[in-house]
Amino acid sequence: MLLALFVLGLLGGGLLSGVVLGLLSGLSSPLPPPWRYAAIVAVALLGLLRETRVVTIPLPQNARQVPQDVLRRNPRRGALRFGFELGTGVRTYLSATAPYVLAAAVLLGGQRLLVAVLAGVGFGAGRAATPLLRRAAGAVEGWDADLAARLRLVTVTGCAAFVVAFGLLLLHQM
Repeated sequence: MLLALFVLGLLGGGLLSGVVLGLLSGLSSPLPPPWRYAAIVAVALLGLLRETRVVTIPLPQNARQVPQDVLRRNPRRGALRFGFELGTGVRTYLSATAPYVLAAAVLLGGQRLLVAVLAGVGFGAGRAATPLLRRAAGAVEGWDADLAARLRLVTVTGCAAFVVAFGLLLLHQM
């Protein structure tokens, strides 16, 4: 039950982030689409350079942990709240640059609100995948070790895929 509330919170937080970014994306609409897409590609390339450790850029983070006091007082509410905070992307550390690249793409892309909402929900679902897969694996220590061993490959591949995808969108705009 607590895990389900946590996942629900993650999805809700992602939804809120998508809506906010989608609404703010209208601010970039005065820029010509090729300029916006060029900026997105530049952010994606910067993200890839960060993931490959060519440049060092600290990511914004709020390194607070699980709100133990709220979880003790009301475990259901605490799980939902913490999931929501994680789903917005503003709580704790994100181990990858790709979510920031996606946020910049949504903000600069000027697409329909539905696209931004789907991106936000996708982010929340991605954050939910980790605890769900970890729990399903059973052997938590082995799962943690496997994740640590593969995390860099996953983060570099994610940013590289964004560079290619957004590069293709830029070419389409020109």
